[in-house]
Amino acid sequence: MCDHLPITRLPMQVPRTQLLGRGLAVWHGRRRAGEEESLEMEASSVWSGLNSGVVLSLIAVLWTVVWQNLHHLQLQQTFGRRMSRHARRLTAMVDPYLSLTFAEYDGGRMRRSDAYEEIKAYLGGTCSRDARHLRAEGGKDANKLVLSMADREEVSDDFQGARVWWLAYSMSPPRTDGFPWWGAAAQEDRRFYQLFFLERHRELVLGTYLPRVRQMGRDAMLQNRQRKLFTNLSTSHWSHVVFEHPKTFATLAMDPVKKKEIMDDLDMFKNGKEYHARVGKAWKRGYLLYGPPGTGKSAMIAAMANYLDYDIYDIELTSVHSNSDLRKLFIGTKSKSIIVIEDIDCSLDLSGARKNKETAAEEDNKDGSSPASDKQAEKTKKADTSSKVTLSGLLNFIDGLWSACGSERLIVFTTNHVEKLDPALIRRGRMDKHIEMSYCGYEAFKFLAETYLGVVSHELFDVIRELLQEVNMTPADVAENLTLKSVDDVAHSCLTSLVRELQEAKKRMASQGNGEGEQGETQ
Repeated sequence: MCDHLPITRLPMQVPRTQLLGRGLAVWHGRRRAGEEESLEMEASSVWSGLNSGVVLSLIAVLWTVVWQNLHHLQLQQTFGRRMSRHARRLTAMVDPYLSLTFAEYDGGRMRRSDAYEEIKAYLGGTCSRDARHLRAEGGKDANKLVLSMADREEVSDDFQGARVWWLAYSMSPPRTDGFPWWGAAAQEDRRFYQLFFLERHRELVLGTYLPRVRQMGRDAMLQNRQRKLFTNLSTSHWSHVVFEHPKTFATLAMDPVKKKEIMDDLDMFKNGKEYHARVGKAWKRGYLLYGPPGTGKSAMIAAMANYLDYDIYDIELTSVHSNSDLRKLFIGTKSKSIIVIEDIDCSLDLSGARKNKETAAEEDNKDGSSPASDKQAEKTKKADTSSKVTLSGLLNFIDGLWSACGSERLIVFTTNHVEKLDPALIRRGRMDKHIEMSYCGYEAFKFLAETYLGVVSHELFDVIRELLQEVNMTPADVAENLTLKSVDDVAHSCLTSLVRELQEAKKRMASQGNGEGEQGETQ
């Protein structure tokens, strides 16, 4: 059989122009579709970007709110404490030692630490034999040295089966360029003692060992104590020398009855700790010594210090810039001390005279003044600004709240002109006891004659008694005439010299009286 092939119809031939038009139409359609698709993709990407930004912003806002709430709940501190606690436990496993630091000053630089001084004295007496580097200071005995540990020196100490280690070190103070008036105290190195011990000995060290160290340190300080004379070389810092004044009540020229009264008063003060606590008063007492120059005010202070075994703090008010500096000086004083301001009527203008001077200067300026007086006024004004300690500041110093910072202290003012002082400064409660240091009387003369010449009676005593009733002569002048000045001097020659001096003083007084009378008649 013959296979018949299918008959295929050939399409009609299309013109070329028509085919070209159709191709262009298809291309343009595809292009338009591609552009629309790309636009849709771009729009979709922009929208997705906007959505991401909004989501991130929302996350940031939510995180801020949550973080603030966490901060208020102090969860951060809680986590930090937990981490620190775990770190401390890990550290304790590696290093089982605890440390305890004792600074030289309490409250910044205001007050010297008693604990530091007691530890220093204890270590100097018990542990210095093991130290390789030491500091040496003069002791109470001229031939004995008081030792202490040098910086970076470490010694060990054993107590009831526990061993501890003491380290001495110092640090440089912070810069005080903007506060030069802090003085040398702010520029000194800050010293410390650091104690190391095992954690299992904590109760033993804190409860038994350290109280024993402090007590033994106090005993060593008392044994090696040298009484000191302090002065404020800078505005708020004390410097000292050893106090070696020989004056005692046994050698003080004063009426015996008055002397015994003062000594009894000092005894009551020294033994009055319980009394002051019971009545609610600070354990302090004020003394005002007044009288002409040469009557023994400074000698009285030295005798009081030797009698009580106290240190002396001599304050120079003209070197104190402000009330706050005066307060710092007062806080820096220790117990068992006498705080002295000599010639207080000359130290500062505390009686209102400064205001009168300024008023007078203003009146002179209104009337018209010369250039010389202007220069003098400017000089006076500059001098007044050197110290700004006020009467109020001084009153707070002796009787305010700060006066109770410490105990067993005497505050002594001396003056040659008690009438010039403000009554508020010397009232009872501030200056509790007023002691007049007067001219030499007969009883004081007999005491001086026995002390200087070894005589208790002499033919010239009656003459001297009559002259002392008529002439004012200070104990210092009487003592000078009774002093042996050569190997040929004897008691008689010295008494004769005193009689001659008294007679000359009587003549001068008479001539001055006659001169004043003649001047009054002339007027």
